[in-house]
Amino acid sequence: QVYLAESGGGSVQAGGALKLSCAASGNMYAINCMGWFRQVPGEEREGVAVISIGEGQGSTSYSDSVKGRFTISQDNPQNSISLQMNDLKPEDSAVYYCVSQRFRFSRSCSAGTASSSFSSWGQGTQVTVSS
Repeated sequence: QVYLAESGGGSVQAGGALKLSCAASGNMYAINCMGWFRQVPGEEREGVAVISIGEGQGSTSYSDSVKGRFTISQDNPQNSISLQMNDLKPEDSAVYYCVSQRFRFSRSCSAGTASSSFSSWGQGTQVTVSS
């Protein structure tokens, strides 16, 4: 069992920045990929950014909508990750979820991987960007 605890989020004006953090606990052997999804009410969850943990450590993947603006990183302790979000836009407003999974193949650790492939989820944190 893996437990994910998110922090950060909040409200900011367009062009501003926010940082999300996520700390994992429990069975760390069940994790070789961590990242962030987001969801707007009435829409499907969207992969935002993921990072490989352990072997291939630090390999990252981003959705096209956030590439160049968001940066995912692994923190110290190594069971934590952060998402630095810069140049935020109103369309970035959503509930952001921390996710984790142990994939058999490293290529599965991708922002394009379906949300159903990630078995562990945090409780979610709201990000609101006003114009």
